[in-house]
Amino acid sequence: MSSEEFEKLHDIYRSLYDELRLMPDRALRSHGEERKRLVRNFDERQGEAEEVLQGMEEELRSAPSSHRNAMSTKLRMYRRDLGKLEREMKNSAPGSGSSSSHPVEGSHHGIYSSQNQHSTHLQSQRALLLQGTESLNNASQSIERSQRIANETEQIGTDIIEELGEQREQLDRTRNRLVNTGENLSRSRKILRAMARRVVTNKLLLGVIILMELAILGAVVYLKFFRR
Repeated sequence: MSSEEFEKLHDIYRSLYDELRLMPDRALRSHGEERKRLVRNFDERQGEAEEVLQGMEEELRSAPSSHRNAMSTKLRMYRRDLGKLEREMKNSAPGSGSSSSHPVEGSHHGIYSSQNQHSTHLQSQRALLLQGTESLNNASQSIERSQRIANETEQIGTDIIEELGEQREQLDRTRNRLVNTGENLSRSRKILRAMARRVVTNKLLLGVIILMELAILGAVVYLKFFRR
């Protein structure tokens, strides 16, 4: 609730007041059924205006303190104007031009008694309608909250799925690195085995060469010193 809601009710009241303030003059110029219809319409519109003023009083109680004084002044002025119109309507309704004032007053009292009952019935119906509207508003707000929670939950689920997808990609990359490391180790083992074979081969060749050199050296010594 806020001063914006108060302004909306203010616009509704002004519309009703503009309609009500024309009725006393029209009732003064009318007679019979036309006057009854005007009195009936006045009571209905007055009841609606009273309900709007009650709504404005509720808004006043929950309004910010900075706006409360101006709103309270407007509300007092509206109630004063509405009471003034009601008095003008009561003064205008008996003016039918008959010679005796008592029958007119009795007729006027009967009209207002009947119309007040009708107005009370309408007000109770409007109160039920307002209560139903408030229940619908509360249900709509509850649905909106549920929808907002559902959207937040869906967003959280989407984020978790994206995070799991990223983790899966990281695991795939790690697995690929391990596979590449295993292949590199296999190639390294093959290279080491090849190098070991070459070392053994080189050692054998070196031993053969040494033996051949020793044989040649022995032959040279024999030929030089022992064949004279």
